[in-house]
Amino acid sequence: MTTQPEALRLADWLECNDASIKVQNEAAAELRRLHEVNTELLAALKDLQAAVKSRGVISTVKALSKADAAIAKGEMK
Repeated sequence: MTTQPEALRLADWLECNDASIKVQNEAAAELRRLHEVNTELLAALKDLQAAVKSRGVISTVKALSKADAAIAKGEMK
């Protein structure tokens, strides 16, 4: 059993099969971009959760800033 994320597994598969090279590469790049965005969003959410639980104003502001940046990256294409 593999621990590789599904998006990355699909990206690897697309690069190795008979779809057009252009389509494979575009799909693989998008899956990798989405995996990176997802990773950043989860990290930002965890930081925000920890900051809110600690009730620290500075840590909450920093966590919100990180969340804002991750959200902006997730919304752009």
